[in-house]
Amino acid sequence: MLQFATQMELIMVDEIGEKIAESVVEFFSKQENLDILNRLKSYGVQLQLSEEALQGQTDVLQGKTFVVSGVFEKVSRNELKKLIEDNGGKVSGSISSKTTYVVAGANMGPSKKEKAESLGVPIITEEDFLGMV
Repeated sequence: MLQFATQMELIMVDEIGEKIAESVVEFFSKQENLDILNRLKSYGVQLQLSEEALQGQTDVLQGKTFVVSGVFEKVSRNELKKLIEDNGGKVSGSISSKTTYVVAGANMGPSKKEKAESLGVPIITEEDFLGMV
């Protein structure tokens, strides 16, 4: 649970650095903040994901970064991005040497295609991606 995480445990989380970790630990060390959280819970605010919300989440795409480009037939762009994140992957808006795959739909931008090809980033179809998850 986030409330009991140490600064070192937080730093180990991808994209959390020292400053954010320090702020989180400091936040939970203050009784007034804990009181606010308890008051929110008493009003019915859900502060944890339910088992239902966690269903369908895997780590099959852990460590992989995807760029989504174009128009898709089976799922919307937002659904595709959610599938990536729900399965442990990251979504990026731009192609770099750290990009694992570009998921290309119809009307993919020519500049993105050119950049992916120049960096040797594999371009996969919607069907290829859905086969991964």
